[in-house]
Amino acid sequence: MDSSPPAPLRERPVDLLFVVFFVFNAVVVTYTIDIEQLVIDDPERFSYPIWPPPAVVDFIHWYGRSFDPLLMARPAFWQMTIWIDVLLFGPFYLAAVYAFVRSRSWIRVPALIWSGMMASNVLIILMEQRFGVSASPHFGVVLGAYLPWLLGAIAMFLRMRKAEAFPR
Repeated sequence: MDSSPPAPLRERPVDLLFVVFFVFNAVVVTYTIDIEQLVIDDPERFSYPIWPPPAVVDFIHWYGRSFDPLLMARPAFWQMTIWIDVLLFGPFYLAAVYAFVRSRSWIRVPALIWSGMMASNVLIILMEQRFGVSASPHFGVVLGAYLPWLLGAIAMFLRMRKAEAFPR
């Protein structure tokens, strides 16, 4: 049996992209953008929270008013996707950064679960964005904004489909 260690991260450019993706998701999306949607119930009447900063809140609301009415409407199913992101995906991203940097194969099953959940969430959101009550008048912009998460989920599934996550 080969006991050599997996290649270092610098020799795994695809994994390095995943690490950047996970860090961005944890810091920018989950614990900044999504937090705004949990701490501000009504984007038309609110006081600025401690986090995220007012400029970020203003940007999120500008984007929502300009392109993404679903983000501003915040129906129950949408709020649940935000809670899933904060309670499940956020910790996953942090664990995945560690696992990909250190080549820890235990991340394979959580990554496959994440990829299925993320693809499902994005597809449901895109269907609402295109045909739902809060459909976007600028679907192309919204599709472009959400597509990286659908493609990321598909890429993660393809990356983790083999039995050994970090082959020797």
